[in-house]
Amino acid sequence: MFRPLSFYIGLRYTAAKRRNHFISFISLTSMIGLMLGVAVLIVVLSVMNGFDRELKQRILGMVPHAIIQGSEPLADWRTVDAEVQKHPRVLAAAPFIQGQAMVTGGGEVRGVLLNGVLPEEERTVSIIEDHMIEGKLEDLVSGEFGIIVGRTLAANLRLQIGDRVTVVLPEASITPAGVLPRLKRFTVKGIFSVGAELDGSYTLIHMDDAAKLMRTDGKAQGVRLLVDDLFAAPKVAEEAASMLSGRYYVSDWTRTHGNLFQAIRMEKTMIGLLLMFIVAVAAFNIVSTLVMVVTDKTADIAILRTMGATPGRILRIFIVQGAIIGVFGTLIGTALGILGALNISAFISWLEGALGHKFLSADVYFISYLPSQLQWEDVAIISGAGLAMSLLATIYPAWKASRVDPAEALRYE
Repeated sequence: MFRPLSFYIGLRYTAAKRRNHFISFISLTSMIGLMLGVAVLIVVLSVMNGFDRELKQRILGMVPHAIIQGSEPLADWRTVDAEVQKHPRVLAAAPFIQGQAMVTGGGEVRGVLLNGVLPEEERTVSIIEDHMIEGKLEDLVSGEFGIIVGRTLAANLRLQIGDRVTVVLPEASITPAGVLPRLKRFTVKGIFSVGAELDGSYTLIHMDDAAKLMRTDGKAQGVRLLVDDLFAAPKVAEEAASMLSGRYYVSDWTRTHGNLFQAIRMEKTMIGLLLMFIVAVAAFNIVSTLVMVVTDKTADIAILRTMGATPGRILRIFIVQGAIIGVFGTLIGTALGILGALNISAFISWLEGALGHKFLSADVYFISYLPSQLQWEDVAIISGAGLAMSLLATIYPAWKASRVDPAEALRYE
């Protein structure tokens, strides 16, 4: 079978046992270093993708993707709701009334974001129903002044289903007894848990009760939208608002939570670059390996040159040898990285059970497990970078080999 001479000799040099065992050791460590660098980089980026996914699904599943408001409360919110849902990229819409308030209970006071919603509409734009740990969204009934709170808030105020809390608005009412804060007693109807800071500051009440408490005369403050693509929310909101007759204002999640996701994206980029240096160091070891191989094989190179091998062929021989180290190291590392990324969550769960220690406590972190999301784009970039760096590392030693002078090399043989 025909095989190119450069490839054949390069393969023989890689597989042959060397008199200098130190060179073989350096070759092995170069391959292992490249393999571990690629594998760790894939696993770490997959874990960061998992955290990014969880944040998007949980936080942005609760807060509005976009909202449309008028200069005044919307008396005809049903018309606005129906019109914006005609936009092809708006999946659902629901009215809301929102305001800041303080909740007192169990001798404690906490500031919260009070959200007046319609249960039957809210379930179409929010994931709250999937994260109720006690009670249900339908328990919010108009006129009963019920409230749904997060798990953290319930723990801080020592609340349970059926307990009474006082909601205080940061507005004063003038009464015959003087200026008094506006307050109302509510009954805890449900407790949810989605993680992050929302469990300690996000509350829901029926929109009719919110309208009475905030004196909006039954009008909605605005309409929140669920769109098909988070990153298209600003554009979709503007287009949906332009479909309405009248003057409306729009806002979206990039203004309220955009900094959080920009920080995560920057952190992922920086960690990726730092870990890429591990791959670069491993690839650089190929340089030292090939330099020693060239020194060890100087006589062989001289003999090949006297037999008619051109400098270009000698160059290709050592490029093949270095490329084999790089290719095998990168491919094995990629396979291990994919395997690790797909099983890291299960492995950490098993390790927590074996050690009896929880690495991600639900009381501290917004999720109680290590998420992982393998993205093939990341795998392709990491593998390509590993291969490219390992191939670049072969150029200088191979060029030095091609410059060996046969007469000088064989003078003392």
